[in-house]
Amino acid sequence: MTSDDDEDRSAQSLRGMNFDSMSIAELEDYIADLDTEIARAKSMIERKRLAQNAAAGFFKS
Repeated sequence: MTSDDDEDRSAQSLRGMNFDSMSIAELEDYIADLDTEIARAKSMIERKRLAQNAAAGFFKS
């Protein structure tokens, strides 16, 4: 099993959270975890854009 599998399973479990049973602290932790995932996704987008732009520049010349 890869870390990608773990991350996919983690993301799926986050979507299935029952907010009614969570305390304020748990909800704040949940938001912090989501913020971390958002930052990770934005970082990946930036890396992919850089690679895409580099490839486009290579084939353009």
